[in-house]
Amino acid sequence: MKKQNTNAYLALVIVSIFWGTTYLAARIGVQHMHGMMLAGLRQTSAGVILTAFFLLRGYKLPEVPVLSRLFVIGVIMLCGSNGLMTWAMQYIPSGLGAIIAATVPIWVTIFSFFLVQRTKISWQLVAGMIIGLLGIGGIFYDNLAHLMEPEYRFGVLLITAACVFWALGSVLTAKWALGINYLYGAGYQMLFSGIVMLVISALMGQHLNIGNFTGELWGSLLYLVFIGSLLSYSAYVFALNNLPPSLVSVYAYINPIVAVILGWLILSEKLNWVMGLSCLVTLLGVYIVNRAFNKHKSYERSK
Repeated sequence: MKKQNTNAYLALVIVSIFWGTTYLAARIGVQHMHGMMLAGLRQTSAGVILTAFFLLRGYKLPEVPVLSRLFVIGVIMLCGSNGLMTWAMQYIPSGLGAIIAATVPIWVTIFSFFLVQRTKISWQLVAGMIIGLLGIGGIFYDNLAHLMEPEYRFGVLLITAACVFWALGSVLTAKWALGINYLYGAGYQMLFSGIVMLVISALMGQHLNIGNFTGELWGSLLYLVFIGSLLSYSAYVFALNNLPPSLVSVYAYINPIVAVILGWLILSEKLNWVMGLSCLVTLLGVYIVNRAFNKHKSYERSK
């Protein structure tokens, strides 16, 4: 048990650090390929590897009802979230994308209220949402000139939509009991979503030409497949099944900090005291919302 807890904490460290680096990897990759195709190749490759691993170990194909739900969740969470997030990296800095993505717990709370159970509206919940929005507002205040640019606004809309899709998919995952190994199911989600994204890319007029892959693009894609999807997602699932969800949610506060610092160091993205302070205010708001939501869930379970 002690060894398992140690491994769970190690998995949480991996998620907290390495998921934050994927924003930088995606930002580099989209300089050479459309974001939707990059995400499609990433998820398809990771899905093939993960499902093949379990099938070779003797796992049976899931039944059609389970596969259909895995398809829906995969398209919502990975195509709707990861696909749009990667696409957004073409237009906005990786650090900004990570900060906006940190608001996912707020969206999860909203969807849980309507789809799962009526979460009690406490003053902590309201205060956390207001503080989080003030932090985001501070970041955009420091980037008012960029907001006048259509592509920048489009990128912000894409990353916001990605947060909504991820939160919706997370709530549906919690609501639907699939009765399947989490990682095995994740493999099908990756595979289904990746194929959908590649089809969307083709419909958008994007064409895949391996001969045009640069060293940077190969590095970005391989990093996203093996570190972003296989290693980090596996670590996330393991941590979630061996540690309290409220503790695992710590990754959401560390990821943006990692992404902002790496974007500043490697890509010379903007970082000043206004953006730094706004980032901390946003994370404080998300923390308060998350704490209030988890407190309510603990109270409901104890009744």
